[in-house]
Amino acid sequence: MENIVIGIEGPVGAGKTSICRELIKRMPNTILLNGGNLYRAIVYCMINNKDMMQSLKKEMNNIDIKQIMDYFKIEIRIENNESEFYIDGKKMEEEKMQSQEASMAVSAIGGTAKNEALFEFARQLINTIKIKSNVIISGRSIMKIYPQADYHFFITANLEERVNRKYVQYKGEISKEEIKQDIIKRDELQEKAGFYELDKKTQVIDVSDTKSASESADKVMEKLNLYSNV
Repeated sequence: MENIVIGIEGPVGAGKTSICRELIKRMPNTILLNGGNLYRAIVYCMINNKDMMQSLKKEMNNIDIKQIMDYFKIEIRIENNESEFYIDGKKMEEEKMQSQEASMAVSAIGGTAKNEALFEFARQLINTIKIKSNVIISGRSIMKIYPQADYHFFITANLEERVNRKYVQYKGEISKEEIKQDIIKRDELQEKAGFYELDKKTQVIDVSDTKSASESADKVMEKLNLYSNV
């Protein structure tokens, strides 16, 4: 049986990453590529390099994200069936990549920077992994990166539920009102950048009513005909 590629997208706080991690537990021989975290790792390095940010502020439209990735020697390693990111040989902490500051910067920069070279890099990586494994891609613009994906799911949830899930992720260290305003702002930026556009292949899955990542993953599994009995 030929290996398949599944794309998972959706707005902030819908639970995409948690769903993906549930899926790789259930689907034999499957690798998760977290494209969102790759972008966060790149942008995190940018915003923490004051000299670079100072020189780039006037030319945000000309930033080549792949060049930034290479400059900081960011590499991808597959560990426990999931992509992990290393900066000059040191593993990047997910908590830093998922920070409020990095996430907001990604929403702002992602819609204006040059992404073509990064997309081509991702395309080649997916094709390489697909030779031996199924691939789940979590991130943005997946159908632009890999239009031949076998499945494309847009995971969504209502604003209140997304705020609650982010509140848990941030361990109560950020108020729900602050998280709500952050999500609204990021939604605006990402919609403006075209990240929420649906493809003819896209299936929308609302997980507002699910009580766990496992229940959310159940909804995705129902749509995966090949794995409906797994």
